[in-house]
Amino acid sequence: MTGNRTGGVFIAVEGPNGVGKTTAAAALTIHLKAMGVAVLPTTEPSGTPLGRLIREGEAELSGRTLALAIAADRAAHLARDIEPALAAGRHVVSDRYLPSSLVLQRLDGLSTAEIWRYNSWAAPPDVTFYLEHDPAAIRCRLNERRHHSRLERLGSPERELALYAEAYDFLTGYGWRQIRVDCRGLTPADVAAVMLDHLDLQSV
Repeated sequence: MTGNRTGGVFIAVEGPNGVGKTTAAAALTIHLKAMGVAVLPTTEPSGTPLGRLIREGEAELSGRTLALAIAADRAAHLARDIEPALAAGRHVVSDRYLPSSLVLQRLDGLSTAEIWRYNSWAAPPDVTFYLEHDPAAIRCRLNERRHHSRLERLGSPERELALYAEAYDFLTGYGWRQIRVDCRGLTPADVAAVMLDHLDLQSV
């Protein structure tokens, strides 16, 4: 993989709630840092003021309102965090990005066409990893959580996996580089190693 046009490499980690995105993204970040790579770990909604407001008010936001807020946060996230890090030669590992909108906002009643209108301007990552797992294993993890967001309650592992497959196909049509990772039987470190195998480490 060649570096992002601005210098660093932009990596997005995607997948249904409960598949282990956050843990895998953290493990990938640790691996890269151990190799001496400068990395910015980040997430969406972002750590910008707007992103924090979305997290705090997610239960009261829905449909088009939430989708527009998330798209605006994505613009702020790119401008404030992602693009400057890439320009400085740092790699960016983002826990969620645009594919999550194509899944979660679908669960919230919007069409793919509308979601894309709000987000088509967003710079594609150099590579997007889609984590997949057995729905029963995902459901078991979700059942262990004390708190479930409104969108988590709207979906199911089967539905989210199906919508991520649709997002994968949709973004492939726009030239996105995307890789599916089957997480069954793998530890978070194993998942990170699989992702590393798809990165050109000579470019980092």
